Amino acid sequence: MASFAEFAQRMDWWGLVTLLISALSALLCITLHELSHGFVAWRLGDPTAKQAGRLTLNPIKHLDPVGLVMMLIAKVGWARPVPVDMRYFKRPKQGMALTALAGPAANFLTAMLAVGLASLIWHFGSVSQASLLALCVLSNIALLGVGMGLFNLIPVSPLDGSKIMFALLPSQIYYKILRYERFVGIVLIVLVLLGVFSRPLSFLMVHTLQGMCSVVRMPADVLWICQDVSAILNLV
Repeated sequence: MASFAEFAQRMDWWGLVTLLISALSALLCITLHELSHGFVAWRLGDPTAKQAGRLTLNPIKHLDPVGLVMMLIAKVGWARPVPVDMRYFKRPKQGMALTALAGPAANFLTAMLAVGLASLIWHFGSVSQASLLALCVLSNIALLGVGMGLFNLIPVSPLDGSKIMFALLPSQIYYKILRYERFVGIVLIVLVLLGVFSRPLSFLMVHTLQGMCSVVRMPADVLWICQDVSAILNLV
């Protein structure tokens, strides 16, 4: 009992809460990202995602364990890709580009909504444990949403940005590139682990979040601090 009590005293409980909030926020961003892909594809005539049960808010259906871990560590990551059959689209390349764009767009919209709600709490909410936790949740959603949105816009296969950019290529080249995207995906994971994208993505994330904060008059520095529950306690 004594050893357990000592362990409990040394345990960073606020750090654990922050980690759980980050994980739940990542699951939300991943789920909305993939759901948006599937929904737009379905609206454009492709029933593949719907038939596969991917038009759902159940995060387990969309989860890629490696991508989730990368979101928690590097603040950028990915989900299990929604199946899309571009043969159903009336204009295959354009349909694929719109489907690809839907994921990052959903992330940016989610982040903007999170920043807006955080601003309301910061300016008009009372200081309480509930409001502090809410700020932490919203700050994590905003950061991870922007990070996932920007990362997936990188024009490297199989990320969404490549499908948007490749839509401008001649069809012969476009379909040839698609055949090899699974191999490029392995290289992409290695580049992420090596931190190749860390500096440019961090720069873009900071400025994107600052822009969102300026729109809703949310102090950007507070948003960064609020990602950590233990840090946010120092504000009050």
